[in-house]
Formats: sequence, C-alpha cells, structure tokens
Amino acid sequence: MGWRLADMHCHLDLMSNAREVAAEAEGLGLAILACSVTPEGYLRAREELKDAPNVRLAVGAHPWWVADGRMTDADVALAARLASREGFVGEIGMDLSPAHVDLGSEARQLASLERVCAAAASGPGPDGRPRVLSIHSVRCVGTVLDVLERTRALERCACVFHWFSGTSDELHRAVKAGCWFSVNEMMLATRRGREYARQLPEGRLLTETDLPPTEGKSFSAANIAASLERTLDQLEGIRGRDVREACAANATELLGLS
Repeated sequence: MGWRLADMHCHLDLMSNAREVAAEAEGLGLAILACSVTPEGYLRAREELKDAPNVRLAVGAHPWWVADGRMTDADVALAARLASREGFVGEIGMDLSPAHVDLGSEARQLASLERVCAAAASGPGPDGRPRVLSIHSVRCVGTVLDVLERTRALERCACVFHWFSGTSDELHRAVKAGCWFSVNEMMLATRRGREYARQLPEGRLLTETDLPPTEGKSFSAANIAASLERTLDQLEGIRGRDVREACAANATELLGLS
C-alpha cells in the first residue's frame, strides 16, 4: 500500500484507544512512528499494536520523565537494552528549559541519553537497516549532537530531530551531519521555525504532529491527518512548492514501509 501521509512523531502509547487510531490511520493511508515516553509504555504498545501494518513503534526514554525521576536507573537500563534490539528509538533527548531542569537533572538526562544512544549505535536494527532515533532537544542541541557523535549514533543511525528549536548554527551543524527533521504545526507557528523549514534539505524533511495534547484520552486519526495536511500546506507556502511526495517518500524510507 502507498502511504499518503506520515506522522513521524506521535504518541499512540498515550492514547486510550491506540488500536482504533492505528486502524483508522491505515484506512486514511497514514503511516505512523509511534514514539513512547518510557520503555514500559513501549512494551504495552508493542503488544497492543503488533498487528498494525502502518505503525512502527519506538522505544522511549523521554527527558521529562528522566528529569523528574519518573524514569529510574532501572528504567533507563531497560530502555537501553531494548534500543540495542529494536529498530526504532524515541522519544529520547534532553530538555534544559527552566521547567525541566533542576539540580542534578541535567546530569541524569545526559547520562540517560548517552546510554540509550550507545545501545542504539551498537549495530543495525533487526532488519539490517540503521536504527531510527527521534530526538527531543530543547536548549541543548549542541550537547545532544556531541552525544550522537561520541556514541557514533550520527554515523550508524538515522537521527531525526523532532520539532527543531535550536540556533541557526546548530541547525547548520545538524544538517551537515546528515540529520533528518520532522516538522509540525507548532514549529511553523513561529517565525524562526518557518525560516528553518524553508532551509531544510528536501531529502531530509519529514512531517509530524506530536499528538495527543492530553494523556490517557481517546483520539482520532482524522485529527492527526488534518494536522499533517495543514503542515504540508504551510510547507508548500514557505518553500514555494509541494513537498507532499518528498515527505511521504522520506518517511517510507525510514520506516521501511512499501
């Protein structure tokens, strides 16, 4: 089946009706990279969505959960073990905004990211393809890129910056390093985000939603598709050409979908 749309960063594990959303998405021609926030969430979603042909599941160690202690050292160790076995890893990264950093949490976030990235870069995914990493990086893109370099994830994995918000110099460094970028409506709501979206290489451009906005409630794949369509419409206006085909092809390549 050809995939018309692709959400390269959403959280089916936070939706109470994930199975129904996945089935509805398949009917809409929508492929999904379902990022989890904890390894336990990943394992639950893996069981629930194991028969969804349009969904790829990613092992998560979200920096917010690491920063505030909801993810313990044992959880990080589990995420790393899973990252060394599975094909997709995310949401991982760091967040040094005031709401998510306090005494000691920066070090915890850094150690978690380093451990998971090293595991992901230890070899190819189970299908022989490079692992795909979906990366959160707020006020710390340089540090995150350093970790990706140090662990060799940059050369061995497909590193996707989700909702990029770094500096222009950091964007240039990430582009030069061969990273991918998933763009959503919230990113395009800012002047800087729109300018970055204009500059991104078409061959590394992806779409995402980062939905749902609220944990534990039911959701609709139609809402996901509508958000992606709005993003694609905005990208066409920003870049002066339709990028739907390119974004779908890029996602299909990373997700290993035919």
